[in-house]
Amino acid sequence: MASDSDVTIPPKIKAWVYAERGSPVDVLKLVSDVGVPEVKEDQVLVKVVAAALNPVDFKRALGFFKDIDSPLPIVPGYDVAGVVVKVGDQVKKFKVGDEVYGDINEKALDHPKQHGTLAEYTAVEERLLALKPKNLSFVEAASLPLAIETAYEGLERAGFSPGKSILVLGGAGGVGSLVIQLAKEVFGASRVAATSSTGKLDLLKSLGADLAIDYTKESFEDLPEKFDVVYDTVGQSERAVRAVKEGGSVVTIAGAATPPAVLFILTSTGSTLEKLNPFLESQKIKPLIDPKGTFPFPQVPEAFSYLQTGRVIGKIVIHPIP
Repeated sequence: MASDSDVTIPPKIKAWVYAERGSPVDVLKLVSDVGVPEVKEDQVLVKVVAAALNPVDFKRALGFFKDIDSPLPIVPGYDVAGVVVKVGDQVKKFKVGDEVYGDINEKALDHPKQHGTLAEYTAVEERLLALKPKNLSFVEAASLPLAIETAYEGLERAGFSPGKSILVLGGAGGVGSLVIQLAKEVFGASRVAATSSTGKLDLLKSLGADLAIDYTKESFEDLPEKFDVVYDTVGQSERAVRAVKEGGSVVTIAGAATPPAVLFILTSTGSTLEKLNPFLESQKIKPLIDPKGTFPFPQVPEAFSYLQTGRVIGKIVIHPIP
């Protein structure tokens, strides 16, 4: 049993669905008679206000990890910000009416939910959620969970600690922009370097980078300066390992890892968001959403097309839903 709110939850809802794998633009369909997901005892039902897209969404649609995915048809989406409308029996942390955010898939690549966040409602375990920081809009909050948890847990995996230096490959992207800020504001980096294309160098500095490297003009691995940690968000670990100090660490979140680099795959947890909420509320860490990056619900295919260009600054968010 689950306790209901005064909110009337419709029997059928709108969601984006694909019944076959392929490029999201080709396979996604907007369906208006999707069932509301069942709420298990450790879950809450969230009225989705905003949802963010991540590269994993299109990689999943293309079938990159289809052997360990949930069965088709799939409602994509990992990131959510919204309002709790129903709570399972065992739920302690949240009540109806709470404004929450999180990445609904505990293991990013291991059977992510068949019913994701590109829908009017989604069900999610309470341990994967946190209360939304009061100063953030739902759009800003939705942009954060997968990216900020990947950034934070990847830095932890790399053994990053105060006084160390770091090079971030892809500093203007969803994860990279948060790695820069976290390294500086949370982990106490002595020096932060980051790569981007020419037009984004000022952005890297505004995020806290001490050194902004234009990858169109210079090869970061040829610089005399080496770093304690290299965080690779773009899939260049064979080059990244040449930019790290002896005994340092390289973590990559894209593509195969060239030793000694290690591939990091996120396990979602609300506790990371809870830990970082004070930094978000004090605005030491700021969400970065692409200036052209907020798309209304009917334009999800266009949002995926833009995401797949690889030129996005920060994040893409879907809002309003519907």
